[in-house]
Amino acid sequence: MITSNQNSKIKLVRALLGRAKERREAGAFVVEGVRLFEEAVQAKWSIRFVLFDETLNERGKSKVAGLRSQGVDVEEVSPSVMKSISETDAPQGVLAVLANTQLPIPESPNFILIPDQIRDPGNLGTLLRSAAATGVQAVLIPPETTDAFAPKVVRAGMGAHFRLPIRAMSWEEIDKFVKLEGLKVLIADMDGVSCWETDLRQRVALVIGSEADGASESARKMAVGKICIPMTGDVESLNAGVAGSVLMFEAMRQRAVSR
Repeated sequence: MITSNQNSKIKLVRALLGRAKERREAGAFVVEGVRLFEEAVQAKWSIRFVLFDETLNERGKSKVAGLRSQGVDVEEVSPSVMKSISETDAPQGVLAVLANTQLPIPESPNFILIPDQIRDPGNLGTLLRSAAATGVQAVLIPPETTDAFAPKVVRAGMGAHFRLPIRAMSWEEIDKFVKLEGLKVLIADMDGVSCWETDLRQRVALVIGSEADGASESARKMAVGKICIPMTGDVESLNAGVAGSVLMFEAMRQRAVSR
């Protein structure tokens, strides 16, 4: 049992939780809690190691025992050590360090999401979760957006990371990608054409900018059009997570109707 906060695995977990640079260099990230842990196991994700404590529920213990029998590195830690590395107010007794495996982008993708300058982890996680639910085939993360594998983003994504190809790219790489794939870049903007009147069945890369700053200049240079969500009343805008979700579900609706 690990009882010291100076243990090498505990130090690694802290580093991965705290810094995007550490996650990039290690090629790893952390999931915490029974549900995300189960999602990772179900997806057959590559697991570096698992830490659990005596407070883990029976469902979680069953998963841990199964992994241990398969030769996965599993170690028990004291509740105090688990609490010291937990990112939540109520630790569920399990966390895992996972390899940052990149899911393949499908050939000839026709529905891509670009979260631009999204710095709030909750908003980015919401966008990823909605993307997974609406058939988005890849998410391209530009430099100004928060790290998609930060712990709060992973929690808010609720398993989306195990279903979506997610790529961090420079704007030059994104520009090359959308041109190569023949994708029409549309920016969510209050001054755009209504999403009800925009054909979202076409090959599209949807850019969702931050609520504060909107889309970046780099994204605007790539865009061929702007799209908005009609609203009533005096509401000026929706937050990025909600706005992006509405647009992605409208795209899914249009594509379902056209089949």
